[in-house]
Amino acid sequence: MKVFLWHVHGSYTTALVQGGHDYLLPVEPDRGPYGRGRARTWHWPQRAREVTRAQAAEAPVDVVVVQRPEELAMASEWLGGRRLGRDVPAVYLEHNTPSGAAVTTRHPVADRRDLSALVHVTHSNALFWDNGSARVRVIEHGIIDPGYRYDGTLPHAAVVVNEPARRGRPVGADLLPRLRAAVPLDLFGADSEVLGGRGDVVQSRLHDELARRRVYVHTHRWTSLGLSLLEAMHLGIPVVALATTEVSRAVPEGCGFISTDVEELVEAVRVLIADPERARAVGRLGRHEVRRRYGLERFLDDWDRVLKEVAA
Repeated sequence: MKVFLWHVHGSYTTALVQGGHDYLLPVEPDRGPYGRGRARTWHWPQRAREVTRAQAAEAPVDVVVVQRPEELAMASEWLGGRRLGRDVPAVYLEHNTPSGAAVTTRHPVADRRDLSALVHVTHSNALFWDNGSARVRVIEHGIIDPGYRYDGTLPHAAVVVNEPARRGRPVGADLLPRLRAAVPLDLFGADSEVLGGRGDVVQSRLHDELARRRVYVHTHRWTSLGLSLLEAMHLGIPVVALATTEVSRAVPEGCGFISTDVEELVEAVRVLIADPERARAVGRLGRHEVRRRYGLERFLDDWDRVLKEVAA
């Protein structure tokens, strides 16, 4: 099957293109947000290949995966005038929680019958968005297992947030001073330097840096489910997280510490930093659970079912 999609989220697309299909990725000379092509800092198989506008217009395409509202019109432009839902089947993949009112925001493709499915990446997303009469499917995240790497010799807490100053409260940027007052804290992510962080780090190096820290803290208030949380659990790092959106499914009892009480979370971080053996035990349980629920094989199987259903 030939799947046409834009490279939007690096970690997610990296997992998706591990499947058994041909993935056609729009590329433009500036490699901007609508023409990134192949990733440059992740390993992608050769069946994930770049296509120019001219190539896309002539390319056979079985399914289009749309991930942003503006792509609904762009897809037809790239595909030589082929119309979504008439000339080529299409699904809309929603990565995010609503940016408006939590439970009354209408999804951009609610009620659109030309799209074969609206795919949410979490059950909480599907619950919060007003999807109208769209055909909703949920495909939970899948992670390429980086292997158990936990070292934990550095008694610090790690946090990963991209653009924390700009994104602010939704990603818990306001909670960072409270954590820093209690424990040594290392912040990673794009533009995190603004808040005293260590900046953006390529994924392979980031995994090693996180694994040196005693505990991972997930500060996001309002997000689908941060992939950095799932990656930390795969690495065997014990996690402490706000019990919001999908976190309660991702971090079952015993596999980490979750709460909406920030003081409880701060205390859990202190406990794990002070007790390396307990930290290691919690991390091992978390790794076992996250591999079961968010493994790559299950993720690709779920996508295969949706793609076959849509293309039939």
